Amino acid sequence: MRFQTPLVPGRLIRRYKRFLADIRLEDGREVTAHCANPGSMMGLADPDMRVWVEPNDDPKKKLKFGWRLVDHENGHFTGVDTSVPNRALRAALQAGEVAELSAYRAIRPEVKYGANSRIDFLLTQPGLPDTYVEVKSVTLRREGDLAEFPDSVTARGAKHLAELAEMHAQGHRAVMLFLVQRTDCARVAVASDIDPTYAAACDAARAAGVEMLAYDTRISPDGIDLGHALPVVHGR
Repeated sequence: MRFQTPLVPGRLIRRYKRFLADIRLEDGREVTAHCANPGSMMGLADPDMRVWVEPNDDPKKKLKFGWRLVDHENGHFTGVDTSVPNRALRAALQAGEVAELSAYRAIRPEVKYGANSRIDFLLTQPGLPDTYVEVKSVTLRREGDLAEFPDSVTARGAKHLAELAEMHAQGHRAVMLFLVQRTDCARVAVASDIDPTYAAACDAARAAGVEMLAYDTRISPDGIDLGHALPVVHGR
């Protein structure tokens, strides 16, 4: 998935009100960018971090920049836009790049299911069970090469896991896919110390037949693409 317009670098001044970030561009201008991430962004919103923002000239948008990446200045990047995983995964599913799901040709996003919810992707193929795929953006890294989800309490995430388990009980295939928007991780785990309820819901969903998949991403200021499968391991 390519960014629509070339990204420009800057330094984070502050993130506030969840969806706003003040950034100092390299030319000295201070701008306010949209931060498309409702999570805590633990470890990703410290002042003076090098970031990359995407400019836009859309008259319908009040903010003329969107915060897309954190540049860790060691060759690694983190994508902070939580809308990116679904776009990147959709392209990968259409190209048959997710080995576990490559047999499916019909890919429908945002299909209503469960209790007033929408599944990220519903995959169908004659002769195969319908597959419900929920996607989570993973950006937290606290130690080593371990990526963790969530970075804050997510009651909505626990609800989605219960609904996936119900889809499996009805005879469908159900998949929880953790998409790691970092280039410095090789494993994924649930951060049970941050949200014990979500961790318990994840264990229950796995026991009920929900598949747990994880993939990393290739990230640069040019774009974000699906990478390789990662193991889902036990966390804290």
